[in-house]
Amino acid sequence: MQEPPPAALLHLQRHGPLPRAAARSALESAFDARLAEIREKERRAKEGKERVDVTLPGRAPALGHRHPVSRTLSEIVSIFQRLGFSVRGGPEIEKDYYNFEALNIPKDHPARDMQDTFYVDGPERDLVLRTHTSPIQIRTMEAMRPPVRVIAPGAVYRCDSDVTHSPMFHQVEGFAVDRKTTMSDLKGLLTEFCRMMFGPDLPLRFRPSFFPFTEPSAEVDIRCVICRGAGCRVCKDSGWLEILGCGMIDPAVYGFVGYDPEEHTGFAFGMGVERIAMLRHGINDIRLFFENDIRFLSQF
Repeated sequence: MQEPPPAALLHLQRHGPLPRAAARSALESAFDARLAEIREKERRAKEGKERVDVTLPGRAPALGHRHPVSRTLSEIVSIFQRLGFSVRGGPEIEKDYYNFEALNIPKDHPARDMQDTFYVDGPERDLVLRTHTSPIQIRTMEAMRPPVRVIAPGAVYRCDSDVTHSPMFHQVEGFAVDRKTTMSDLKGLLTEFCRMMFGPDLPLRFRPSFFPFTEPSAEVDIRCVICRGAGCRVCKDSGWLEILGCGMIDPAVYGFVGYDPEEHTGFAFGMGVERIAMLRHGINDIRLFFENDIRFLSQF
């Protein structure tokens, strides 16, 4: 049976052409009606084929977890708190005075070349992204009188990037000042920290070094956990990895904070959190921590 002609065609046959507005309205109405018919037909066909089992359990959302660097930092802070240290913080955009000068690194000191600094202001170059958390040491000693035992965790910035260095990383600075603090106290503290962090069986060594704000100075190495001392690209075929620097606070530093070097002595140390996380988890490239690859992060 043939369908009757649409209303627009009947009007054309009986009365001639429609006005433009009326024709447009008629065509749109016809189009909408036909589209609704097609969609209804598709819906009915789909209902006949699909079945939904409402008793099936839902899909659980993926749960996140703490980043391995955050977990390592928390563990370091917890160990030193158990060893009697308090925690203090400071600004990440730091004055040149606190980042360098008050740490016995004047403007013409060659040790500034060791820092690879980001300067964040104009020709005065008075503000920097802090290159270590050691400025907190100066700010704390300005505000407190001995005895002090403080650690300062936080982000630091340097112009450096390879498998063991990153432009932004995390550091924990620690220091203690009292009347009879010795290098033996420092060595005993850091040996105990390494045992608590890595276990009692991992070899470590203290190696003479240089830092402008400590004298004498040393670096603490542990056996490379990637190659077990055989030599690899992470340890540069030495079998050892530096995890922190330390030393007795240089008496010149006390002059900036009003301490009497004849009456007080102290030690300081600093460590990279990412470096320790790499050793704890056997990771050979620091950049993996910052690439946000879910395949890497989901392993922790």
